[in-house]
Amino acid sequence: MTINCKGQLIDLARPRVMGILNVTPDSFYDGGKYKSDSAVLAQVEKMLSEGATFIDVGAYSSRPGASHISEEEELKRIVKMVERILEKFPEALLSIDTFRSKVATACLQAGAAIINDISAGNLDGNMLDTIAKFQVPYIMMHMRGTPQTMLEETHYDNVTKEVCLYFSKKIALVRAKKLNDIIIDPGFGFSKTLPQNYSLLSHLELLHSLRAPLLVGISRKSMVYKLLGTDPENALNGTTALHTVALLKGAQILRAHDVKEAMECIKIIAEIKNQNGI
Repeated sequence: MTINCKGQLIDLARPRVMGILNVTPDSFYDGGKYKSDSAVLAQVEKMLSEGATFIDVGAYSSRPGASHISEEEELKRIVKMVERILEKFPEALLSIDTFRSKVATACLQAGAAIINDISAGNLDGNMLDTIAKFQVPYIMMHMRGTPQTMLEETHYDNVTKEVCLYFSKKIALVRAKKLNDIIIDPGFGFSKTLPQNYSLLSHLELLHSLRAPLLVGISRKSMVYKLLGTDPENALNGTTALHTVALLKGAQILRAHDVKEAMECIKIIAEIKNQNGI
């Protein structure tokens, strides 16, 4: 599978890492760490040097119960940062973590390459038409409700089957708009309990029936640290364990805070598969 990013074909036969860059004050792990342009650019340089193919820039915290911010505030936080990153790293492939079509438009006009939408178009009726206009890769995540209400939306008869059904309908809708580069994200931690997250991970290979590249975002989330009785700061080892499982089940993109460690997982699993002739 390949995706077209600004005319560059990215082959996903080899799994890739998407480095996380939150320019927010309240994200669950790195919120407030990057308060200056120099700090942001240093982190981007670090992630690129460690092997990140994509950098996912977000200015709206989607952690459970996060404060809602206005569209104007999100634009203020993110557009200039996209411009500054691309001024210093013009070859960087930036993904924009937003559910708002106006934010997506502004960032794509500034040179971003991908849109990563936690709502898969559910929170902005103009999003799919915006993606169709720009013809960029579109990451669709599974979530119920909003970041403010999703913890109340956790009833499933079978979480994996319902996530698959959700995406089958979404993919058909997006394909009808002549979009080719669709990536699916099962939405670990979003409108799912801890047991549901692990049930979904244990059956992750079933999502390949959808025939779309699979992104996994597990990095330092509560499904890691709550199970282990720790906190996000001390959840790297657990994250690495789950990244390994995700790769063995066919994940093609790891969305991660810790690029070096995620790349090491990819290298090890690639060697295992190579030795097995996979």
